[in-house]
Amino acid sequence: MAELNERPFPPGEYPVVVVGTGPGGLQTSYYLTQLGVKHALISADEQPAGMFQRFPFFQRLVTWSKPHAPVDKRERRNEWYDWNSLLSEDPALRGSVIEFMDGSSYFPSRPEMEKGLVAFAERAKIVARYGCRWESTARAADDFVLTTSDGEYRCSTVVFAIGMTQAWKPDIDGIQLVPHYVEMKPAKEFAGKRVFIMGKRNSGFELADGLLPWAKQLILGSPRPAKLSIITHSTSGARARYMQPYEDNALGGGHFVLDAAIERIERTADGYRVHTSGTTKPGVMIFEVDEVVAGTGFTTPMGDLPALGVKTFYQNRLPAQTPFFQSATVPGVFFAGSVTQGSIGLKKYGILSNSAAVHGFRYNARVLAHHIAETRHGVKIERPSVEPGHVVPYLLDEATNAPELWNQQSYLARVLNVDRARGITDEGMVPLQHFVDAGGHDAVAITVETDGTGDIHPALYIRRDGTTVERVLPPNPLNDFGTSEHHAELTSALKPLID
Repeated sequence: MAELNERPFPPGEYPVVVVGTGPGGLQTSYYLTQLGVKHALISADEQPAGMFQRFPFFQRLVTWSKPHAPVDKRERRNEWYDWNSLLSEDPALRGSVIEFMDGSSYFPSRPEMEKGLVAFAERAKIVARYGCRWESTARAADDFVLTTSDGEYRCSTVVFAIGMTQAWKPDIDGIQLVPHYVEMKPAKEFAGKRVFIMGKRNSGFELADGLLPWAKQLILGSPRPAKLSIITHSTSGARARYMQPYEDNALGGGHFVLDAAIERIERTADGYRVHTSGTTKPGVMIFEVDEVVAGTGFTTPMGDLPALGVKTFYQNRLPAQTPFFQSATVPGVFFAGSVTQGSIGLKKYGILSNSAAVHGFRYNARVLAHHIAETRHGVKIERPSVEPGHVVPYLLDEATNAPELWNQQSYLARVLNVDRARGITDEGMVPLQHFVDAGGHDAVAITVETDGTGDIHPALYIRRDGTTVERVLPPNPLNDFGTSEHHAELTSALKPLID
């Protein structure tokens, strides 16, 4: 017991408990500390970095960090070019991933990402109790009691930054016979083999791309057509970095990407037999292969949270959340990290947020920390005043340069409140869905959006006398929204609000 007591955050009572030390947990803890909110940070791991201690399997990320970006890595604007480093208002803490990159790619390797996260935690002095596994959750009056491998933690607010990293397989006859992505063997063991990969999203295409130099033939199959990021204008599609197998299929190179429902899998003397049924092109197809791998995605390790009343969706793989990342059904339970993709947002043009990845959810964590601090723990958040004459250039500069608006398009918005008595105040970055749905004082929100044609432009949401109207500003081929045309349009749109 003496050894346990020497570690930080021993079991006991805390205002907030944050579970997990992946990038979502680290970012949330960092901002709670900046806001003066006392909390315990606990983790089953022995060090920071979460899933990046193991994955991606082929050791190269799909999110960029550009070592030679157009702006200095210490500037806020550089966050648009560095999708993997965590956030800080201290320039010395910015760009922590970039400094470990060896220059061979602007997609960091897994070890480079891990080093960057560890360095951020050390430099920001983020303290955690490692080797402390969350085991169960219970209610005690208005509090929560978390039972862990080290003992019980009691709190009124709990944040689960537990990742969406648990293997998930659909209900298919025989699927228990095949390994999941997380159980993948070394690539060289697939040399000269015919391989069927279940799934055509990023994990499936990552496996296919990594096995191209080894496998004799690759067959990727799932019922729906592949969604590609360059077509959907969204990182929720399979990323271009993994598209060599898709091109091979398109050019008739011997590998196949098929739209087929997988009906059952059988073990044979020499491998597997996969029974499928074509979807976009009907027909029965049976494949005799040496190996099958399930690249079928992941689920959130929810533990006993559903029994506590936390509602889930997406085949029970994600907790349903409010715009501020609170459980839709259990107040006081919040989520951080990739799990915040469960807060869907407006989903304009059918495009999802970037909350599944670091470059999206790091901003969610900052919004979350501010929300918890102010609404649950009495911290007063400063809201700077904005002079009327500065409103238009300020909003246009944000639309052009704010990394929050570019990384979380149609999801986060810069909001200015307009009060005849108090003047104009900057509310900071606010979930767009909350602004649209909640109502309130006269205000304006600006965000950046990409429509279904790939057109990128600012979008305004102007709330006046209880009614919110949307207005789209024109695009610009160089994404510069500070032009005289934009200035004139925004001035005209805001004239009734701020005159």
